[in-house]
Amino acid sequence: MQINRFLLALSLSLVAASAQASIYGYVDEQGVAHLATEKIDSRYKLFSRGNALQPSSALAIEEERPELSRYFSQHPNLKKFEPLLKAAGKDFAVESALLKAVMAAESGFNPEAISPKGAIGLMQIMPATAERYGLRGDRKKTLEEKLTDPEINIRLGARYLRDLQRMFPDQQHLVLASYNAGEGAVQQYKNTIPPYPETRNYVQLVTQIYQLYQPRAAIPRTNAGVVTSTGAKDKRLRLTIPGQAAPAAKAARGN
Repeated sequence: MQINRFLLALSLSLVAASAQASIYGYVDEQGVAHLATEKIDSRYKLFSRGNALQPSSALAIEEERPELSRYFSQHPNLKKFEPLLKAAGKDFAVESALLKAVMAAESGFNPEAISPKGAIGLMQIMPATAERYGLRGDRKKTLEEKLTDPEINIRLGARYLRDLQRMFPDQQHLVLASYNAGEGAVQQYKNTIPPYPETRNYVQLVTQIYQLYQPRAAIPRTNAGVVTSTGAKDKRLRLTIPGQAAPAAKAARGN
């Protein structure tokens, strides 16, 4: 079932402080994209204007940083996993755009990604969360090995997002905050985004990426990396997006 966009916009307006910061970025010579919530140095150019709720947001992204827009739209793994995303979205009533945005920010479409905290795979599922949904290891594969399976991982991520949407109906900012920090943290702060720099930046970034995948956009296909934060005093969001090497780099490796 499609999320009601009016209610989505209304709920996201409640987190204007976290959603209005602009995003800057660049693609380096290795073909790796970097995003941040401030202009860290001269390489970082405006990628997305402050208010992610502006109707022209997705178009502005393409106009301002076309190379980043192309980077987000052409990652081969998104096309590869598109059937799994569509099937999971249909089965668990989660928007395909939301699944794509979360996957982009979580793993950069790398099914073997493992976070420092132990989250695994495309949707960065914690083993404890997988066990909660009944996934178990066996003689052939451990639970962790099973989480690198794209279909298993995507479906678990979709189930978790569905349950978070039921817990926080029409409040996508809280769904995203819960996916990043855990629903317990959101409830601890009385159903608001916890005051964690990483979580606030995560909500902002995924919301911006989500706009790219709306039907009115040019059906972009995305790639992103793992959100990192260097602490409460550092308000920057450093996001390194692993992707295809630039043509020059490929040639240097003989590919």
